[in-house]
Amino acid sequence: MKFRFSLLFSLIAGLCYCHFLSAQTIPKDELIFLTSAWKGERFPDGRPKVADDLLERAKKIGIADAWTVLKNEGYTNQFEGNWKTVNDEVPVVGRVVTAMFMPSRPDVEKNIMERGTKSQGRKGATNSWPIDVLSKGDVYVADGFGKIGGGTLMGATLANSIFSKSGNGVIFNGGARDLEEIQTIKGFNAFVRDWHPSFLEESVLMGLNTPIRIGNAMVMPGDLVIAKREGVLFIPAHLADQVISTAEFVTRKDKFGFEMVKSGRYTPGQIDSQWNDALKNDFLKWLGSHPEMGSMTKADVDKMMSKRTW
Repeated sequence: MKFRFSLLFSLIAGLCYCHFLSAQTIPKDELIFLTSAWKGERFPDGRPKVADDLLERAKKIGIADAWTVLKNEGYTNQFEGNWKTVNDEVPVVGRVVTAMFMPSRPDVEKNIMERGTKSQGRKGATNSWPIDVLSKGDVYVADGFGKIGGGTLMGATLANSIFSKSGNGVIFNGGARDLEEIQTIKGFNAFVRDWHPSFLEESVLMGLNTPIRIGNAMVMPGDLVIAKREGVLFIPAHLADQVISTAEFVTRKDKFGFEMVKSGRYTPGQIDSQWNDALKNDFLKWLGSHPEMGSMTKADVDKMMSKRTW
C-alpha cells in the first residue's frame, strides 16, 4: 500500500510538473539559471515569488528613487516611458508574467494553435493563454512588438478576466481596445502604447514566461514591476527588498529634511551630506513622532548612510 501511494504521488507530481512546463516555452531549469541571483521562494514553474508584503510596500515608493537604486547597482535598462493608461491614479505593481508576441506566420501559428488546443487543452486566441497562468499579485506583461491597429491584445472581456484572476492590471507593448468599458472596472489599470477599435490579428504568442523586451527594458518572469504616471520600472526579484527599503528611507529622509530646512534647524547641505550622530538621532526622534512613516533603528540608519549613493 505504501508503495502504491508513493507511486501515485509521483505520478501526480509528474503530471503537475508537465502542466507547468506546458504553460511556458522556457524550461524550468533555464528560468532558474537566468534568475539564479534570487534565493527565495519560487512558483512551481520556477518563477521567483516576491513576497506579498513587498508588493504592498512597493506601491508607496517613488519610481525615481527606485530607479536610482537600480542604476547604482548597474541596472540601467529597467525603465520604459511613453504610455497611455486607463486611470493614472491606480498603480500597477506586482510579479511579472511575461508574454512575447510576434507577427503571425501561417505554418508557425498553425503548429502553435494545434499544440495549445490539442495537447494543452487551451481555448481561444493565444492572447488569452497567459491569463490562464495568472495568480493574485501577478501582472501580465506582453511584448506585442508595438503593434496598435490589429495589435489589440485585450478588450473588455479579457480585462475583466485578468483583473478577476490577478487583482492587477497589465502592461502591453502594443494596443488594447474597449477603453470606455475597461474604465468601468474599478481598481483596474492598463499601460498600453495606444487604444484602437480593431480586433487582434496577424499576431501569435511565441513565448510565455520567457525573457522579453519592453522598449529599452529587459524583463524577466518574476520581476517586480512598478507602473505609475512616470512610466514602468522592472526590478529584478533579487533586488526587490533592497530597492524598496532604500526608496522608503529616501522618502523618510526627504520629508524629515524638508521640515528641518523649513524650520531652520539644519541647512540643505547638512541634510544632503553624510549625517553625524546628532542629526541621525534627531531623525530617529522625528520618525518616532511620525509612525505612519514606519520605524528604523540607529543601526538601520547607519547602514543606509554608509552606502549612500542616492
